[in-house]
Amino acid sequence: MSASDWTFPFEEALHEVFPALHGAQSSFLSQIDSLPAPDRKTHELIRLVCTVILRNPTGIRRHARLAREIGAEWDEVLGSIMLTVPGFGLLAAVEAIPHAREGFDAAGPPEQD
Repeated sequence: MSASDWTFPFEEALHEVFPALHGAQSSFLSQIDSLPAPDRKTHELIRLVCTVILRNPTGIRRHARLAREIGAEWDEVLGSIMLTVPGFGLLAAVEAIPHAREGFDAAGPPEQD
């Protein structure tokens, strides 16, 4: 497998050393992704906020992209980021905006039914 086969950058090294642990972690994460509530858009916006708080640019791009893919508008992404300001400060939110915009724009508009 190549690096492009992994969802997260750490997965290849984890799989190489602990393949069973990696498999269990992947299974666990897929169960979180399949939770019926909250709805998928809210789910991605919550995960986006968590990555903003962690100051994780890769996660910010990923969850902004996923949020758009399932129908979030830019103002919802931006509003979710700004909700972090009272508890975690303005700097983390401001630093997150360009990463979120990059991920959001990379997704393209969601498919219409």
